[in-house]
Amino acid sequence: MPAKERRDAILQRIHADGYVEAKILSRELGVDASTIRRDLDTLVRSGKAERTHGGARPVTGAAFEIPYAVKETARRQEKAAIAQCAAQKVLDGDTVILDSGSTTYQVALELRHRTDLTIITNDLRIGKYVATIPAIRLLVTGGELLGSVYTLVGERAVDFLSDYSADWAFLGADAIDPIAGITNTNTLEIPIKRAIIAAATRTVVVADSSKLGHRALAKVAAIYEVDTILTDSGLPIDQVKLYGDHVVRALVTTNSHQNSTTT
Repeated sequence: MPAKERRDAILQRIHADGYVEAKILSRELGVDASTIRRDLDTLVRSGKAERTHGGARPVTGAAFEIPYAVKETARRQEKAAIAQCAAQKVLDGDTVILDSGSTTYQVALELRHRTDLTIITNDLRIGKYVATIPAIRLLVTGGELLGSVYTLVGERAVDFLSDYSADWAFLGADAIDPIAGITNTNTLEIPIKRAIIAAATRTVVVADSSKLGHRALAKVAAIYEVDTILTDSGLPIDQVKLYGDHVVRALVTTNSHQNSTTT
């Protein structure tokens, strides 16, 4: 793995977990401990992390959101599998809310062949893409932009969603835990995510398996408040049981067009 890609993965883990341990990173990323220490030192020098004994954590007092450029390159195959399974739930003529995020962007790509859809989103990247598809009606919330992740937040975005009712909502998450529920690193996104859940008949959380079993700073919703957690087959079956019957795993294959769901 190239150094930049490895450091991006480490940074993503720091934001998701709130702390990383060097020896665990060394084992999971398949490099020696000295390489990980240099990676952590590089992140510290660039102001992206703080060193701790044996690891690193987010910078104290900062409200972090992982930049889209980092999210976009991570676990692409898993996200594609999740998105294909998510899109299979949607029927022509449905109204769909797509939360901001790299996995929900993949869902938008998979919905491009549907007809008579209405898509509502608070993600400018998703909005830009959907705007190129004549067969889909697009509604974009107002609000204030979180630039690094192309997300619209704030009272206007929340008020906008209160006027609509959708068949489906596909919600992103920074971390999911059986007890803590669905959580997020950035508190500014919590009200809009809650509004998305309230506006939809059925809510599906789309999150790759690296997000499960972790907690982030702020609670979005309890597990029982959403209908399904759609993840990938990288989540071990013994962990699936911790979430009751909420988790569905998308099977990741070498051919991205042959994904299916598994229990």
